[in-house]
Amino acid sequence: MIRVTKLNGTPFLVNADLIESVEATPDTVLVLTTRNRVMVRESMDEVLQRVIAYHRALRVMPDPASY
Repeated sequence: MIRVTKLNGTPFLVNADLIESVEATPDTVLVLTTRNRVMVRESMDEVLQRVIAYHRALRVMPDPASY
């Protein structure tokens, strides 16, 4: 799960494995595999970095610096 913030300032957790795509319209929109769409305050790059960190924490995506 990654922490993101709704446009109204409410923080919430979303399952990173359910994120199908991220759009900038100019607000950042998470499109989930369930076809739900969630607008968040974080930028596309911030969401990407949180998803990468989530997968690294699960050891799904190794840290290149460890090679």
